[in-house]
Amino acid sequence: MKDLTGILSGGPLTGKELLQKSGCRPLEIWRQCNRSPGIIMNITGNRYLRLDKKITGYGRLSPSILREFLTYTIVGLSQDKALIEKKAAALSQEIEDISTSKMELAQSIIDHIISGHHHPEKLRQKISCIIAGDVVYNMAHAENRPESSTGEVIRGSDLDIIIVTENAGTSLAEELDQKIWEQKYYYMKNPAYREELDYIIKDMEKVKQQLSFDSFKHMVASKILDEGKFLAGSYSMFERIKSLIIQFEIPRKLKIMEQRAARDRQMAIRLLLDENSNMSDQKYSRLFFTTEEADEIY
Repeated sequence: MKDLTGILSGGPLTGKELLQKSGCRPLEIWRQCNRSPGIIMNITGNRYLRLDKKITGYGRLSPSILREFLTYTIVGLSQDKALIEKKAAALSQEIEDISTSKMELAQSIIDHIISGHHHPEKLRQKISCIIAGDVVYNMAHAENRPESSTGEVIRGSDLDIIIVTENAGTSLAEELDQKIWEQKYYYMKNPAYREELDYIIKDMEKVKQQLSFDSFKHMVASKILDEGKFLAGSYSMFERIKSLIIQFEIPRKLKIMEQRAARDRQMAIRLLLDENSNMSDQKYSRLFFTTEEADEIY
């Protein structure tokens, strides 16, 4: 295992930068950073609940241990504490700026769709547009990655948008679907953006069904509505959705899952750092990082 102190003598690095300079395996680097008394790790951002069907109890913390280390962690030598804090503050600001930029883009896309409708004011009364995902936690990133269904390289976190309709009719929902799909294709293909717009259109009756929280898909949908922030359309409808969320006790149920996920994260960290553990590489991988769900919103 390469001594990381020599690399870090040149100044603090993100986990990803350290990985690139060392040429070592991510788990080996993460372990050495955690075990070395002369190395400091400053983790920026937030951990938040994400639901994963492959995990007992469904709840895990996001970002994963690996993603947190690579993207949201500054690593340096103990004598460089001030430099570490300075770089961590800059990274935190960069993440916030990315989140703000993506939020503004989502707002612009939805405003464009509504204003281009032949009856924009009527449309605003019949829909409520909500954004969820990394952006609402101020944890959006801009790391290039392949989009799962097309293989297109996109820039960082998705724009997760939910459009709830009321008294809209099938034809309006189909029209909205077509317009949003056109925007999705444009922003994915345009090299100036390469953004992934992930969206779902549903009516208020489906929202009420999903808040029953009685299946994995309903849990995911409930969580997304709970974390979601208002983008456009009817704010009164948005408020009614938030009232229903409280009525169905979704925040309490999610809090229980989040507390369990936090305990699981601490256990995973202890197991990964245990020198006497005889776990398989596959078990290590499952603790260190997770495969993103193919379908994020319902």
